[in-house]
Amino acid sequence: MTRYLCNLGQRQVNVENDRIIVAVKQWVDSMVVGLNLCPFAKRELTADRVRFSHTEARTEERLLVALEAELERLTSDASVETTLLIHPQVLSVFDDYNQFLNYADGLLVQMRLDGVFQIASFHPNYQFDGTDPDAAENYTNRSPYPLLHLIREESLERAVAGFPHADQIPARNIKLMNELGRDKLRALLQACLAPAGKNPL
Repeated sequence: MTRYLCNLGQRQVNVENDRIIVAVKQWVDSMVVGLNLCPFAKRELTADRVRFSHTEARTEERLLVALEAELERLTSDASVETTLLIHPQVLSVFDDYNQFLNYADGLLVQMRLDGVFQIASFHPNYQFDGTDPDAAENYTNRSPYPLLHLIREESLERAVAGFPHADQIPARNIKLMNELGRDKLRALLQACLAPAGKNPL
């Protein structure tokens, strides 16, 4: 009986983990790629070189351990271009998450990977400095769950060099967000969390 309950509990955990990863994949597909917020994302996604990694870390310390493991994996596995490390159980408050980014960058330095990788930030309540919390432009970096995007610096530099007017991407994205409006963007993000086959739009 105990073994049955343990197995049942593990299956429930696995189902929840899968649901979280599916939601993030849906966000990448419908918003990051669908709205072309990152012109470089579709190629790597199509080539299956994007790793979606979920951690059950509940403390910042455990999240740093998970981050270190993902950085080591990227260092040793060239077949993975980039990793999205999803951490729904920790740093749900954006201010705490924003502060944690300093520790994440410090880990890069400690591992001597500063300049090799960079960490991009995405959060359900992302807010750019100086913006209103409800500003549409914040949705360029709003994701279904808190996550850390691990990017290879060399690959990013190569992609930017081959893309005309790459420096205009942020301004273009802000313009698009404002045109779509906060309500539609919120609905698009919420749709990623909806059960399969259900879309609030």
